[in-house]
Amino acid sequence: MAVSQVKLRTLYIMKMLLEKTDEKYTMSAADIDKALCDYGMSADRKTVYNDIETLREFGMDVLQTKGSNSGYYIGSRKFELPELKLLVDAVQASKFISRKKSEELIRKLESLASEHDARQLQRNVFIYNRPKTGNETIYYNVDKIHTAILENRQIQYQYAEWTVKKELIPKKNGAVYTVSPWSLTWDDANYYLIAYDEASDCMKHYRVDKMQRTRVIRQERVGKERFQDFDLVEFSKKTFSMYGGHDEEVTLQCGNELIGVILDRFGTDVMIVPADEGQFRVRVLVAVSPQFFGWVTGIGVRLRIAGPERVQKEYKEYLEGIMEGY
Repeated sequence: MAVSQVKLRTLYIMKMLLEKTDEKYTMSAADIDKALCDYGMSADRKTVYNDIETLREFGMDVLQTKGSNSGYYIGSRKFELPELKLLVDAVQASKFISRKKSEELIRKLESLASEHDARQLQRNVFIYNRPKTGNETIYYNVDKIHTAILENRQIQYQYAEWTVKKELIPKKNGAVYTVSPWSLTWDDANYYLIAYDEASDCMKHYRVDKMQRTRVIRQERVGKERFQDFDLVEFSKKTFSMYGGHDEEVTLQCGNELIGVILDRFGTDVMIVPADEGQFRVRVLVAVSPQFFGWVTGIGVRLRIAGPERVQKEYKEYLEGIMEGY
């Protein structure tokens, strides 16, 4: 057999061991020889032994079992199955990762396990109130932001906002933002850019999925001192999260300027119904709790709980309880 064929045979054996074996599923020398036939090759028992020894010298953890289930299998891998399950769950639970990209990432994660263990990664994780985005520009934005940080460069982009028609359009008539990126943070299932705005002389944060036409420019970053004084932990605490409570379908009446707030929180699949001039109504499932009422209160008078009456009553009692403290 030619030298190149010998090298290929060893690589094919490595491939089949990685894909088809684990502690429960092994391959004997005869199994390996049979599988090699699919690649137009063959190997006797001694040749298989030698190739496996080469893989061990290369650093692969190829183990052998005896008895009724005798054969070879991969022992330890870069990622153990529980670690891969955790990563799959994180991908599926992430609101900023689109459904299409989630499926692509999970398929890649499955390739790090045997085909038998990969079946356990094909799971559906149900996360309450976690709509998936359809915007895939976030992946390119993240890459450009990391590039800018690594090369100590500023970035430019347009910042978008939602309309009542569920369209994401540039703010301020398409104004171009120029900032110095210093960090990325993931909070409440959204990615945020932490950047220094030289014009305002302060640190600001921007939703990465709302950045459009992002590009790295030649100017070096500024604002290092400001970033060193910026408390990222305190920033993360400001993001609203909804905790446990009793589930209710609640009707909210909102000013049109709050459409982005509603779509961000409940997803773009919600039904928007025009109400009085400059307002709309939306019916959503929420966990009614002090955290939900705090979220409503924080938005202000342009958002009102329009029903049901029992939730309105609970909200009044919540507000009265606060007022009693003053």
